[in-house]
Amino acid sequence: MTPTTKNIFLLLSVIFNLFFSYGQELNTKKLVVDKEISELIDSSRVFFNSNEYDKSLENAKKALTLTLKHNDSKQTAIVYNLIGLNYSHHEDDDNAIKYFNRSLVYATKIKNDTILSWVYNNLGNLYAYNKKDNEIGAKYYLKAIEHSKKVNRVGYLYYLANLANIYIDDEYFEKGKRLLDEIEPHLNEFEKERELHFYYYFLTGNYNVWRNFNVLAEENYIKAYQICLERPKYFPKSHELEICQLLKEFYKKTNVVDKLEEFTIKTDSLQKILLDLEQNENIELLSQKIEKEEVKSKLVKVEAEKEIQDQKLANLKLLSILVVVIFLGILLLLYYQFKLNKIRKINNEELKHTNEALKVAKEKAEEATLLKTQFVSTISHELRTPLYGVIGITDIIETEHKELENSPHLKALKFSANYLLALVNDVLKVHKFEENSVVLENNRFDIEEKLYTIKDSLSVIAKKHRNKIVVDVDTKIPQFVLGDSIRLSQIIINLVSNSLKFTTDGTVSITAKLENQESNLVYISFTISDTGVGIPLEYQEKIFEKFVQINRKEDDYQGTGIGLSIVKNLVTLFKGTISLKSEENVGTSVVFTIPLEFENDTLEKPINNIEDVFFEDFGLKILLVEDNKINQMVTKKLLENNKYVCDIADDGFMALEMLKNTTYDAILMDINMPKINGYETTKLIREKGITVPVIALTAFEREEVYDTAIASGIDDIIAKPFDTRKLLKMIRKYSSES
Repeated sequence: MTPTTKNIFLLLSVIFNLFFSYGQELNTKKLVVDKEISELIDSSRVFFNSNEYDKSLENAKKALTLTLKHNDSKQTAIVYNLIGLNYSHHEDDDNAIKYFNRSLVYATKIKNDTILSWVYNNLGNLYAYNKKDNEIGAKYYLKAIEHSKKVNRVGYLYYLANLANIYIDDEYFEKGKRLLDEIEPHLNEFEKERELHFYYYFLTGNYNVWRNFNVLAEENYIKAYQICLERPKYFPKSHELEICQLLKEFYKKTNVVDKLEEFTIKTDSLQKILLDLEQNENIELLSQKIEKEEVKSKLVKVEAEKEIQDQKLANLKLLSILVVVIFLGILLLLYYQFKLNKIRKINNEELKHTNEALKVAKEKAEEATLLKTQFVSTISHELRTPLYGVIGITDIIETEHKELENSPHLKALKFSANYLLALVNDVLKVHKFEENSVVLENNRFDIEEKLYTIKDSLSVIAKKHRNKIVVDVDTKIPQFVLGDSIRLSQIIINLVSNSLKFTTDGTVSITAKLENQESNLVYISFTISDTGVGIPLEYQEKIFEKFVQINRKEDDYQGTGIGLSIVKNLVTLFKGTISLKSEENVGTSVVFTIPLEFENDTLEKPINNIEDVFFEDFGLKILLVEDNKINQMVTKKLLENNKYVCDIADDGFMALEMLKNTTYDAILMDINMPKINGYETTKLIREKGITVPVIALTAFEREEVYDTAIASGIDDIIAKPFDTRKLLKMIRKYSSES
């Protein structure tokens, strides 16, 4: 270490020791002052509760001098509240409000809910009783209630009682009763809070008098009177007079003569006692008035001294800042010298840390990607399982009830179920659009029939806002085309649904027009237009982005904000284009154009049901291994409707037992089962030398389970919900090979 460095360290050590010694001395003094302040505040409270207000103010003044001097915001807020209480009792409302507001400033500064609730309650009392302004009093009580909810349960109940008193006094009886109902369950918990009990019974009696429930009113008044007779500590004599007067009026109203005489005598006696006390208090107040003015002048002096002290403190802070600046300058000098000597080592350490940070970031990114994939896989499985039941039961109804073959309701149900499946797949895998992982199907369908099915499916939504859906199909468009009908439907349903949400008493039009024809391709332009509210200009460029929503009315369904993003991605998959035009309060029009294949034999009807199944397949014996009861019923029914024989095993162990005694042509194996999963079950089947074909039925993505399935001995996989035709073809293929 160089001599210069040693000198710098010596200087730093001297400065640190000075600061440390000074800090220890300050901490010791602070503990002594805090104790003195607490004792003064406690004594001020005791004197206030004992009606010795001159002594209460004197101790509060002494405490204030110390709290202001030592910048103790919490204790300053408490002292100002005590001073305000003293002035409020003497009905010096202006000074009381002034000191209550000063207390609020300090309590708000330190965000102390307990003190805030005290002060707001005291302001409520001042306005309700001194100024006879219940409206402002209620506002302050509400603030006290809000601040006391989490910090002062007893205070919270008292503030509820204060507010209930105002409501009942202003004849808002039901509002007052709701607050009393909130207090009632806590009375046993706070048995010692006798004044709270008094208020509850007193106010409940008033409410019952209004309801003409005289028995309940008398019962509650008597309970309040009994509390007065117990003479709890600091319990005002005025409470006893108040309840006696109420009982006197009650018995006069109900014509109970003996009770009326009893409480008339008690009321007169209490009035005389309180009158004497009031006269004595007035004499005391006269003697205290001069002392109060002296205290008030002392308070002014204290606050003036506080301003001088603040100026001194500001100067001290400036000096402290200068010392800190010098201290920091020395540290910077030391750091600069150290940096020059160790620059190469620092660079190497920074590079090492950077590499480690990059490695951690890479691992976190890979972990996040894995979690995302696992989440999508799990949710996909959970949603596809019930969808399999819906689609399967729809197919069963269509097969068993030929009279419903052309039912628009059944077609709409089947269409909606298939659409929902495609929608679930795309929403759960919306991230795969960016990876080009979504592949379009290629099936034969009638565009006009598809559009009218969509219209029927959305008719309920249209009726909700009294809208009309109009379909117009160009006659030049071939009757049958080849393409992904489900995802085309998804595009149109998303666009039409959006139009219906923002249109009332209007029209939503679906138009299909032949734009061009090249070889075996037709370019069809679809236009979805409405007469709705339109889209503001600032949203039109972003409307097809993910999670973008335009402003809507409060009662509108908000949705996820990804529907139009999926629309744009699907149009892109079709190698098409999409555009939007909109004007506020006029309407919106979305146009997309996509190419579709068509065949020359378009007049030929598509094959219906499963007519291509060979007759020799009939009677094949299938073992279904499935734990879900609905899936068991659906799959068994589909197989039996196509002349297959189906046995069911609830789990893998049951399947192994059944295979001991029965020979099957094929096994349909669920993968995700309790006790033992489909992979392990198939391994055990193969270990026993059984070569019967095993086809996995799973709600997972095929690519997710393919490698594991093949390794376990499974021959092929079909994802639920599946097309019945595909399943039967798969069974025929593997059963004929075995």
